[in-house]
Amino acid sequence: MAYKCGNRTQTSFLPSTIEDYVSKQDPVRVYDAFVDSLDIRSLGISLDSKAGADEYFPKTMLKLLVYGYSYGIRSSRKLERACHHNLSFQWLMGGERPDYRTIARFRSKYKEAIAKLLKQCVRLCLKLDLVEGNTLFTDGSKFRANASINNHWTKERCQRRLEKIDKQIDQLLEDAEQLDLLEDKEESTVKLGKEIENKEKLIKKIKETLNILEETEQKSINTTDPDCVRSNGRQGKHASYNVQSTVDKKHGLIVQAEAVSQNTDFNQLHQQIIEATKTLEKKPENVCADAGYASTQDLKGIDNDIKVVVPSAKQSQKEKGQHPVKAFDKEKFTYDKEKNEYVCPEGKHLIYQGLSRESLKKEYKVSIKDCGQCPNYGVCTTSKSGRSVTRLVDEEIKEQFEAIYASPEGQNIYKYRKEKVELPFGHMKRNLGAGQFMLRGRPKVNAEVSILSTCFNIARMISILSVPRLIL
Repeated sequence: MAYKCGNRTQTSFLPSTIEDYVSKQDPVRVYDAFVDSLDIRSLGISLDSKAGADEYFPKTMLKLLVYGYSYGIRSSRKLERACHHNLSFQWLMGGERPDYRTIARFRSKYKEAIAKLLKQCVRLCLKLDLVEGNTLFTDGSKFRANASINNHWTKERCQRRLEKIDKQIDQLLEDAEQLDLLEDKEESTVKLGKEIENKEKLIKKIKETLNILEETEQKSINTTDPDCVRSNGRQGKHASYNVQSTVDKKHGLIVQAEAVSQNTDFNQLHQQIIEATKTLEKKPENVCADAGYASTQDLKGIDNDIKVVVPSAKQSQKEKGQHPVKAFDKEKFTYDKEKNEYVCPEGKHLIYQGLSRESLKKEYKVSIKDCGQCPNYGVCTTSKSGRSVTRLVDEEIKEQFEAIYASPEGQNIYKYRKEKVELPFGHMKRNLGAGQFMLRGRPKVNAEVSILSTCFNIARMISILSVPRLIL
């Protein structure tokens, strides 16, 4: 049996033109055609200025970023290397080879323009009839920020650290006094002086951080990337962004994506639907999300002619078998709308007491006399002031949303949620290797989110329509 071996000294020729470097079926041609179709001025990139030194054409640089991200190449140095060694990149760039500094500067300078890429991609999908915009699914996922959790500070941590440093400085000063008694002390005195100086610089930085926390009333802040938030997950505590993604039901294509500086999905759905509606230039008929979005205050802001399918926390827990309803849970109490009171399972009346401090809940309480004489006192409640229940000011609206979710139509919509909206996150984190952002600051992070979402959409478009149909 003969073995095949390469021969580096054998004379060979590349195709005579760069155009012949890749086949007509190569996916790189779709990325090239997509960026060529963009209205560069609507992205906010001006092409009118001719002053100064020559620079790379913006579309060429956009092609490099989008195609690079689609294969998990996000570092500016690795993108530069690809332009030298990868035939697909050489074809895409027309032989141009920008250095990593140029790539990094372009990505930073045009972050607002790059953040608009997804919108133009969605408009293209609408023209190709790949997006309907009738039913939208929204979900959120944590992506790690380019920052360490060790640089995340709270007021309490700042104060503890300041106290610790003060003690360390006191100890250093005591050591300095001891050195005064020694003859050979010059070198040690200089060393101690530098240590004290470094401690004082650290105190200044911590006090600046503490002032920011007090002025902004934030609970915590990361000194490396102030826009990221602290999140707790299966893999521990990390500095992260919460990426919100809204997809269309027809093919699961992303129509809206954004990184937000919030640790939860609560109060996010309304804003995401507003942005998706602007991009689609039409209102959806149905919107769907999981129980993490079950904020009645937020959901009631969505237009009344849009069906909102979101389970309440109670419905979600019931489906998972968590917190089964007990004999004296609130669900067993009957609400009398006319009298504005609750009746407990034993027939006792809980009278309206007023609004909570936040003015979002109504409080109802039974007479302590009735409660104390009840045979179930100690089981129903152990409070000395008697049993009480609360009711949201918007409880009726909440019940309407619960009814929509529980209806056959609501269940038929919700069953598609997980398969549609969670796929993009898996693709970005696993296939594109983007579980952690490269850039810092929410504007730059959103530029990355836009590129990643566009890459997902283009990959889906290629799967659905094939390369030849997309480059015609």
